[in-house]
Amino acid sequence: RRNKKQVPSFRKLLKTSKVKLENKLKNKQYKQQSTLKKYRKEQRKLRQAVKDAVSKKPIPLEDPKEKRPGKRIEREEEEEEEALPLDMMDEDDLQLMKDLGQRASFLTRDLSSSEPVHARKRKHEHVIDKYEKIPRTLQTAPEKELIHLLPIKDKSGIIPQTREKPVIDSNQDEEDQEEMEPEEEIIEEPIEELTLEEHLIERKKKLQEKKMRIAALASAILSDPESNIKKLKELRSMLMEQDPDVAVTVRKLVIVSLMELFKDITPSYKIRPLTEAEKSTKQRKLKKSNVVSLKAYKGLAEVAVKSLCELLVALPHFNFHNNIIVLVVPLMNDMSKLMLKTFLCLRIKEVEVKKDTEDINKQKKFMTFKEKRKTLSRMQRKWKKAEEKLERELREAEASESSEKKLKLHTETLNIVFVTYFRILKKAQRSPLLPAVLEGLAKFAHLINVEFFDDLLVVLHSLIESGDLSYQESLHCVQTAFHVLSGQGDVLNIDPMKFYTHLYKTLFKLHAGATNEGVEIVLQCLDVMLTKRRKQVSQQRALAFIKRLCTLALHVLPNSSIGILATNRILMHTFPKTDLLLDNESQGSGVFLPELDEPEYCNAQNTALWELHALRRHYHPIVQRFAAHLIAGAPSEGSEALKPELSRRSAAELFEAYSMAAMTFNPPVESSNSKRKDKVLQGDSFLSEELSQLIKRHCSEVATQLPLDFTKYLETSLR
Repeated sequence: RRNKKQVPSFRKLLKTSKVKLENKLKNKQYKQQSTLKKYRKEQRKLRQAVKDAVSKKPIPLEDPKEKRPGKRIEREEEEEEEALPLDMMDEDDLQLMKDLGQRASFLTRDLSSSEPVHARKRKHEHVIDKYEKIPRTLQTAPEKELIHLLPIKDKSGIIPQTREKPVIDSNQDEEDQEEMEPEEEIIEEPIEELTLEEHLIERKKKLQEKKMRIAALASAILSDPESNIKKLKELRSMLMEQDPDVAVTVRKLVIVSLMELFKDITPSYKIRPLTEAEKSTKQRKLKKSNVVSLKAYKGLAEVAVKSLCELLVALPHFNFHNNIIVLVVPLMNDMSKLMLKTFLCLRIKEVEVKKDTEDINKQKKFMTFKEKRKTLSRMQRKWKKAEEKLERELREAEASESSEKKLKLHTETLNIVFVTYFRILKKAQRSPLLPAVLEGLAKFAHLINVEFFDDLLVVLHSLIESGDLSYQESLHCVQTAFHVLSGQGDVLNIDPMKFYTHLYKTLFKLHAGATNEGVEIVLQCLDVMLTKRRKQVSQQRALAFIKRLCTLALHVLPNSSIGILATNRILMHTFPKTDLLLDNESQGSGVFLPELDEPEYCNAQNTALWELHALRRHYHPIVQRFAAHLIAGAPSEGSEALKPELSRRSAAELFEAYSMAAMTFNPPVESSNSKRKDKVLQGDSFLSEELSQLIKRHCSEVATQLPLDFTKYLETSLR
């Protein structure tokens, strides 16, 4: 028969009486207490037996200290009298004494007692076995003393009660006392107050010592990494610098030093991961410190993240680079405006374009065995096999992907980037991420599909016309539009005149202040708009831009002036007929209208580049050189020709080369010293003798006139 007894459900188990559960718990606790009492009792008896055995010391047979022959002879005579000869003892007694000598109870048993030898052997035999099974431990602490309390009477009899006497650790007291002593000394010593200058000198000294320590450890590790690898741990410990004066600086220096060390000592082969035993070992954790403020931690975090990113770029072959990626990628989800700036670092120059199946180059395939047998001889097959084997090994050694896989990966990555950009352009045009989006579109615009050109240009123009963008953001819109039109957009019939007008109209927003950095974007836009689209640009438009750029060069910083004049030089070479601006005679009818925002209708052919003569007297020598070169007609040969280091560079490169970010001139500008004259005319020498005497006489007279009254003069003037 089957067992029809059902398993109780969960609800029935919940209805179990609390009394039963409490009784079970009490029984369990009572069993634990009883076993614990038995164990304590056995331990107490064992300790008592050991104490008794230790207290009863055996009497030595011969005392080395007693060297007197008289006493020794007397003691031997007494022992001979007391001891019985072995031939007078029975065999049974002799065998009993030998057995007693071979047993442990012979040492621990009180021989004076009349208790039989094996009276309690069986009763306590299991106690010794249990004691032997307990693992041995070294006695590091002294044995605690017991305090005897009043006994308790139970059914089984009287139960003695004891309690352990608390032991005061003398070593701990000494340590506490030692800790308290220096505190008292520190409190008693007066704190020296340093001035600001002394504090800075002291900080500089500490920082120099730390730098020397970091340099010594790093050089030792680099000289022999295998033997000095322990010093890497010492260098890492400096990341927890406790001195508040130099803590932040030292930690940053250690982070950068570790980064450079890892770049040098990281092997090219794979490093095995830690085993389970190595992972289970306890590692010493560094204690947290409140020496560094919360604001300083932001700077430390930035240095650490930059170091990790540089390690990722420098060591892409390292088999633990995935750990760095896992750590760095979540940090991209930052609330900062520059989250999307990461896309600008993508090195994507080509993507997969839709082509016919015939145009696609098929990947080289190895010949099959049947093909080899049909076309090749036996010797040729051997050579072909060896060649294919060598080619496979070379591919594995290079570890390089095929061009098709690379193009496919770049295409998929760029599609994701463009989806992100277009989503922000469509739904969040006032987002703080818009500048990064426009900058990214300007970089990757030549890779956008032709299908999106019309919609993208409409969106960019609407952003410019809205007026919500900053000047730099509007420049990015213009740059993106012309990058689109310079690539695959040549086949489209799109008139970008509105973008030319916007740039021409807003050029004068640049100055020597905050907008000076926008000059670099303007130079890039002019290169795409005028130089690369020379066939679509009219002469009137080129003349208008050259004239306005020369005017702009008068009120910007020297590096911007150099970049603008270099752009004008390229435009004069691209459009040779623009040299009429160097002539005073006007061409055609009309008057130049500099205030007009339309470059096609401002009559720029009727003006001249008089700004070049002012720039020729500029304080920067390179600006002077470019102005003189343009006045001479931008020749490629002769005395007015530029040097190769100036003529072979682009306008953007010259702008960066002569940057004033370091607040210094490149090259240094000579101070203009006025010529000293031998005779310096004083103030009185300009006056005649009569006039000077008249002035002295009026100055020496005492003023006795009444206060001046201007009201009567006001009345007459009003009438």
